[in-house]
Amino acid sequence: MDKKTILKIANLAKIEIDDSKANEIKTNLEKILNLVDEMNQVDTDNIEPMSHPLNLKQYLRDDEVTENNKRDLFQENNKNTADGYYKVPKIID
Repeated sequence: MDKKTILKIANLAKIEIDDSKANEIKTNLEKILNLVDEMNQVDTDNIEPMSHPLNLKQYLRDDEVTENNKRDLFQENNKNTADGYYKVPKIID
């Protein structure tokens, strides 16, 4: 990866990079890409995929409504409401 490629990638990503920083970024990107290559070489064929590294049961509560809709109560304190919605200033023409 050369300096020209780094500047092109930065331009495509809409990132401003000084020429003086391009070499430092090039070195960092090469390190990252080398690490990715190293990780891709690890044999994971006989490894069971995990969604969580610990084999613990998650104790979750039932997904049920625990509170009533209090919209009307909350909107009593605001005069800028209509049909159950809050009225806000228009910001897009």
